[in-house]
Amino acid sequence: MDGGKVVDVRKHVFVPEFRVLNDEEKKRILDKYNATEEQFPKIKRKDPMIAELNLKPGTLVEIVRDSPTAGKSVYYRVVIR
Repeated sequence: MDGGKVVDVRKHVFVPEFRVLNDEEKKRILDKYNATEEQFPKIKRKDPMIAELNLKPGTLVEIVRDSPTAGKSVYYRVVIR
């Protein structure tokens, strides 16, 4: 093995959908939940999907996971170092 990537994490069956929010969407979500960036759950920049997308700290991502009870569940995470 040459140490390169073995799996494309973006297409892996267990990786949920990730969507990067633009500044306007980020503001709308923060306002909707009456919260600051610091109050949102975090995700580290070293997370395989965050690293693959090369996201910077402070970026807000929307994660859509399959749920056996709700169908789809939407989560938000702020990228940190």
